[in-house]
Amino acid sequence: MPGFEVWDLIKVPFPYTNRPVRQHRPALVVRVVQSAGAPDLLWVLMVTSSAHRRWALDIDIDDFGAAGLPAPSMVRTAKIATIEASDAQRIGALPAAQRKAVAQVVEVLSSTLREGCPPGQ
Repeated sequence: MPGFEVWDLIKVPFPYTNRPVRQHRPALVVRVVQSAGAPDLLWVLMVTSSAHRRWALDIDIDDFGAAGLPAPSMVRTAKIATIEASDAQRIGALPAAQRKAVAQVVEVLSSTLREGCPPGQ
């Protein structure tokens, strides 16, 4: 199984929240979770076509071809999932120009989660 890194773009069976199916689609790795005796896990953000209606905090991928994507696309930071790394296939990497914007959104979402946790957690 190939190793994955943060900023890798992968093809993965991404789960839908509104129907009980999975569709292979691109996603962005934002965390690699490794634990002895457990499968490697990836936290991924959905990547979708720029032709879709925009959501708040979507981030355009400027050079979609260099990223390994077939069409203009954006990172949909509102949709995150955890998948087994064995289900993924690397297709490219997020261009450096968009990494800071994605990192800032992920940090805001993470800090919101931390603020909502009880003390000591």
